[in-house]
Amino acid sequence: MSVAVIPFRPVDPKTRLSNLLSRREREDFAGAMLADVTAAVRGAGLEPLILSTHPFEWPDTLVRVADGGLSNAINGLLPELEGPVVVIMADLPLVTPDTVRRLVGSVAECAIAPGRGGGTNALLIRDPAHFRVDYYQCSFQKHLSAAKASGLSVEVIDSFRLYLDLDEEEDLVDLLIHGEGRARDCLCGLGFSLAVTRGRVGIVRRRLPGARAAAQEPPAKLAERGE
Repeated sequence: MSVAVIPFRPVDPKTRLSNLLSRREREDFAGAMLADVTAAVRGAGLEPLILSTHPFEWPDTLVRVADGGLSNAINGLLPELEGPVVVIMADLPLVTPDTVRRLVGSVAECAIAPGRGGGTNALLIRDPAHFRVDYYQCSFQKHLSAAKASGLSVEVIDSFRLYLDLDEEEDLVDLLIHGEGRARDCLCGLGFSLAVTRGRVGIVRRRLPGARAAAQEPPAKLAERGE
């Protein structure tokens, strides 16, 4: 069975959401997104392998603690795996089994799903022993160039569900609109919902019954997106 490597940070993740969520809430939310990604990977017939920054356990899933930075950890792991291998980020809460099947179904030797800002949200590598990743600082262009320099055929996967990596407050709007999994349920359970003000869609957070004030502070500021 093909493997899907999922890098994950279980401790103090998603710090750009600190204005909205406490550390504990961010860790729970990151876990909910991981649950959506692992479910999508399994639904597509792949075996998830979590590459964690810290010791961590996940039900019925192999977890390895990353040694060094993201790129070094993945590059140290790839030669141990038989292709094809998928590397997919853990913060893609809109991903579905059909999305992953589309990536895996590419006939190219390397398929790349870009994220916003030049990142790489998912990779299909058919010969992992002869490919090295290089994340951060416009990694999409780096991976595209590396594949071409190695003479590999490349396909760029144009997918909204792979494009939305959830990092910023405004990303929560898309999750509430398009999400169907655990991450959306987690967000709604924390009291978030959509709000339309003067034709713009944003989010609001209500105080949950019986919740301690400290658990609800700081109050969510509106994340707006023009229609």
